[in-house]
Order: sequence, then structure tokens, then C-alpha cells
Amino acid sequence: MASPDELRALLAAPDPVSPDRLRAIALEALQAGLFEAIVTRMASEVAGPLATDAGAWQILGLAQRALLDSSEAHESFRRAAVLAPSDPLIAHSLARTALEAGMPAIGLFDAAHSLAPTDAGILLGRAGAQLAAGHGEVARSGLAAILAANPGWNEGHAAYARMTAFAAPGESLWAPLNKAMIAYPGDWNLRAQAIRIALDARDYEAARRLASEARTFFPPSPELDRAEAICLGETGRAQAAQALFDRLPPARSATALVAPVRNLVRLGRYDQAIKLAETRFDPVQDRVLWPYRALLWRLLNDQRWQWLEGDERLVGVYDLGVEASGLSALAKVLRKLHATSGTQLDQSVRGGTQTDGNLFARAEPELRRLRAAVLDAVADHVKRLPPAIPGHPTLLTPREPQRIAGAWSVRLTGRGFHVDHIHLDGWYSSAFYVTLPAGQNGIGGVDDGAAGWLALGENRELIPDLAGFRLIEPKPGRLVLFPSLMWHGTRPFGGGERIAVAFDIADPG
Repeated sequence: MASPDELRALLAAPDPVSPDRLRAIALEALQAGLFEAIVTRMASEVAGPLATDAGAWQILGLAQRALLDSSEAHESFRRAAVLAPSDPLIAHSLARTALEAGMPAIGLFDAAHSLAPTDAGILLGRAGAQLAAGHGEVARSGLAAILAANPGWNEGHAAYARMTAFAAPGESLWAPLNKAMIAYPGDWNLRAQAIRIALDARDYEAARRLASEARTFFPPSPELDRAEAICLGETGRAQAAQALFDRLPPARSATALVAPVRNLVRLGRYDQAIKLAETRFDPVQDRVLWPYRALLWRLLNDQRWQWLEGDERLVGVYDLGVEASGLSALAKVLRKLHATSGTQLDQSVRGGTQTDGNLFARAEPELRRLRAAVLDAVADHVKRLPPAIPGHPTLLTPREPQRIAGAWSVRLTGRGFHVDHIHLDGWYSSAFYVTLPAGQNGIGGVDDGAAGWLALGENRELIPDLAGFRLIEPKPGRLVLFPSLMWHGTRPFGGGERIAVAFDIADPG
């Protein structure tokens, strides 16, 4: 396989190559993430010698989609579909980019489904298109029917749970799973999936009940002990949880250490907690433990916290200068999206709604302008960061390209807020404030001077007495950037409407 530099050179070379060779180079470049270089070369090719080559249009569309240029990608896949109308992958991509751009997509998914009736990705995409069109009940009932015929489809069960939390809060997240478990009581995968969904939803009593029921059908297992221990710890029964954690075999992954670390913190056994949290894994796995190291190092006055999070340059506060009219137009677009939005299954929002899908893949001009503005601010912030430090989870090298891993909007009302959390899938995270309640009215138990403010470095659920190290005032048009592994949450406010946009920047490595 060629190196990224070699692939860039091949894509930039003026010498013509055969279509087959060019497609092979471009596909290899897709795997290497060289999307900008692919777009530059393939846009030139489809405007000339490869204008009737469906594969060339398809590759261009894939690169454009990876860069969140959904409208352009959709047009490329449309051109490819005209040239190859029976290709199910192209049809699926055409439908998917329509959905991501915010265009009507149900009919396109129906067409893709007719070409590949058993493709799970198309089935899930069609349900997503129905949800986006405001037909959540149709999407859920359609998935339930498919799951009745295919009860072992774990991805479908997870999608049903997410859609139910989003479109029908309060209803059972695992109704199809319950039917499947009754029909196949000895199927471990079904039981494990039900427990995972309950844990994702933070329904710890349900997860514990499911684990207890599983013991009726299966021999004792570390998986069931771990699930029950998590449920006990997260519901105030830390001593009983620790008895279960103590009998588990040594954890083989960083993720498996998170719950025991949290439980030791609840018990006040900080020395043991930090010893466990400092267990090292490869850099990717290790990410899940850095936030707990940060809390414990600061709690124990360990100077390593300064190395990790203490440099003020890690956090940036930027007033983007968006005019009031621009913010008003943006708020109008976002309110329309929130009208069909709900609660995400495993997210931090309390008392509000969160949009679905990648907000910055949408085609609305207001969102495209905001995306360009925030990426400019990110580039400026990255230039101001301290030099790279070996082993540091934020001060990395390289620091380019800066690409959006995910973006969404949150609308809070009443006493809405975000619980303290981190973003494991990002390098840098953000908050951009669009509208705020007049006066940010405080409520009982909240400092009126900081109602609605962003708090960094707190985990009030786990260590309520450890104050954060920075509070940042929200203002319309203000962007805050901070490391994704840094604990962050918002203070509740008294009333009114608060709309914000958030996004993650992907790890450039």
C-alpha cells in the first residue's frame, strides 16, 4: 500500500492514467483519508474524460460526503445513479446524502431497498428518513415488524431503542427485544443486548432486573456480575457494588475499568481509584481513563493535573461577531429542526431536545455559514495551542486536518441543563450560543451570577464537592472550545429558551 504522501503525489500528477488505475489510487486514498486531494482530482476528471464513468462520480461523492459536503455529494451520486441505475450501493449513497443534507429521502431509500431488499443499512436509513420527516411512529412500527421476523438483529434493536427515546419518550425501549427473549429465552446475545440498551439509557433498575432474569437461564458469568455491579454503584449502593467488582477477573480493557474507578471514588477510596485509573493501555483505549485521572489528580493535589489540563491556552473563548440578524435566522432554522427532535438515548441533555444526525452536513445556508465560521475559529485556536507533548491526550501532533466528527443543536427550556460529561469521539469540543434567556434567571440552589454558565472540570454526580476550575459566561454569538476529554456541563437556568450548537473536531491523527 502506498503512503499518504505517495498517494497525494499520484493524485496530483499531471500524467494521465487509465480509469481503472485512477479509481484504484482514489479508493486507496479514501482509506487513507485524503478526501480533499480526491475531490480536487476527481472533480477535474468527471468534468472531462470520466464524465460518463459511474465509478468516478461515486468516488467523488464518497470524498465529498466524508467532508460533510452533502449537497455536492448528493449531486455526484445522482450523476452516478443515472449512469448505473441498478447499482444498490450508489442508490443507497444517493438516499443517504439526501437524508444528511436535510432533503426528502424516503422515496430514495425505497428505491435503494428495491435493489437490495435485505441490506440492513438501507433499512435503518429508511427508518431514519421517516423519523426526520416527522413519522417516528411509522419508523418504529416498521422496525418492530422487521425485528419480529429477524429477532437476532442487534443493530436493529439498538436503532429501535434510540428512535423510541427520541420520538416516543416513556415507551418501552426494548418491546421487540422482550418478545424475542420470550421466544428465545436461551439466546445470550438477546439478553446482553437488552442489558446494554438499559445501561445506555441509564435505566439501572431495568438493567439489574434484566441481569437477574438472565441468571435464570445462564450459568454465573463475569458479564452479569459486572452489569449488576454497575447498576448497584450508579444507584447509591456502592458497598454492594464493590463486593461484586472485587470478585471480577482483571479488566482487559480501559472501558472495563471505568465503572470500578467510579465506584471507588464514591466510596472515598481515592488512592485505590487513582491506582486503577492510571493503568495504561494503548492511546486509543486510554482516552476513556484520562477524564478520571484529571478529576483524581486535581482532588489529590497531584501536579500532573497541571500538565494535563492546567494550561489556560487549552480553552478558547471567541466572540464570532455574528450579527443579531444572522443569529435570528439561524435560530429560526434550528427551531424548525427541534420541532421534530427529541431526547437522545445516552446524551447529557436534561429538560430539552437535541437534533439528530450531523448538523453541519445539512444544506441550509445558515448552517453552512456557521460551519465555515467555526472552522476558521478552530484553526485559529489550534495555532495558539502549546507545543506538542509526547503522551498528552490533547497536545498532539499532527494537528491537521481539522474535520468535524459530529455536530448537533440543543434547545433547553425551563430549568434545562447538561449533566457533566465528556466526548470520547472528539479531540476538541465546543459550545456556540445562538439564543439565551433574558437575564439567565437563576433558580434555587444555583448561584444567580452563574445560572446557565458552562462549567469546566466538574463531575457533580461523582464528586459533588470538587468545584470546577473555570466558569464561562454564555453570550449570543460566542464560541467556546475545550478538549473533548475535559469534564463539562452547564448550570441550570430559571426559564426561557436557550439554543446552542455543539460540535466535535476529530482527532487529526
